[in-house]
Amino acid sequence: MSTTITVLTDTWSHRAKRLEGDAKILAIGTATPANWVDQTTYPDFYFRITNSQHLLEHKEKFRRICNKSKIMKRHLVLTEELLKKHPNLCTYNEASLNTRQDILVSGVPKLGKEAAMKAIKEWGRPISEITHLVFCTTSGVDMPGADFQLTKLLGLNSSVKRLMMYQQGCNAGAAMLRLAKDLAENNKGARVLVVCSEVMLSVFRGPSLQQEDNLLAQCLFGDGSGAVIVGTEPRPGLETPLFELVSSAQTIIPDTDSHLKLQLREMGLTFHCSKAVPSLITQNVEDCLVKAFEPFGISDWNSIFWILHPGGNAILDGVEEKLGLDPEKLRASRDVLSQYGNLTSACVLFILDEVRKKSKKQQQMTTGEGLEWGVLFGFGPGLTIDTVVIRSVPIN
Repeated sequence: MSTTITVLTDTWSHRAKRLEGDAKILAIGTATPANWVDQTTYPDFYFRITNSQHLLEHKEKFRRICNKSKIMKRHLVLTEELLKKHPNLCTYNEASLNTRQDILVSGVPKLGKEAAMKAIKEWGRPISEITHLVFCTTSGVDMPGADFQLTKLLGLNSSVKRLMMYQQGCNAGAAMLRLAKDLAENNKGARVLVVCSEVMLSVFRGPSLQQEDNLLAQCLFGDGSGAVIVGTEPRPGLETPLFELVSSAQTIIPDTDSHLKLQLREMGLTFHCSKAVPSLITQNVEDCLVKAFEPFGISDWNSIFWILHPGGNAILDGVEEKLGLDPEKLRASRDVLSQYGNLTSACVLFILDEVRKKSKKQQQMTTGEGLEWGVLFGFGPGLTIDTVVIRSVPIN
């Protein structure tokens, strides 16, 4: 018995020592627009504002889609006033890219600022200590980009090292954590501000009798911004780590590039999602888990905490059933989907924030629902799966 204890202790000591240099999330902030819509009444609003009330069968179909979505409400930049001012946004295929761009180019970084300021406040360090800025969005392509605008809005140093990522899709939040990890671990003393800001006005448009995917987009997406600060070797008493970013991987599911596509056109951003997407993701998640956790000797998927991007309720149900997960494992993902909808890249940051807040409220020992190891999944066009192994830290 003593030999076994010694071996386990030595293994843990070696593992802990190896993880000392891993990048850590030092703060999290989230923000949403003040305007929000009730999903139960949204079909009436949507068909009225787009002058489509005569499409009775389409409206009933949309109502069924909204009811099945498990989304209760979504925060949206678009308001009735804005849509009446810009009626070209309400027609399915009318040229409206210029109108959308004018709104998004300023709106995306402003929403990003709100989340970033919350993260910076929680971090508790001077804003001048931020060395890198990584910004991603699916909306509002421009040059100089949203990263440049946010640098000015926040008052970051003019020497801050910036990287702007456009049009990455729903897996971008996980991909940005991978990038932040690499930057922090390869630049001594770096403090990386990651901002994912999404305003899905780019996909809003009236119904189409030919393109049924469009109704799913109108039901699913919400607006929101998430921000984290990432660095290594937190300074005792000055910085409080929340999670460690242990490893990351990205996988393309073969022969699936046509299943999930968003294309920028004169009418805005068009959306196509095949009915096979939930099953394709479900079938490939376990292989990603095995490869990610094999080095740590973990194969019980109920022994870890979960940050699973809720691309839709069918994905959550499929993964839960396929892996035999306890219902509480995906509770945070379901709660975020219910209260905000699919926030694309920002979603996983909202879920991460939800997990650590609930852990503290429930007086758990760690930020990961009382568990040490966790996984963060992002799914996006490709089909692409981003897998991040994370490790929680003790709650002070």
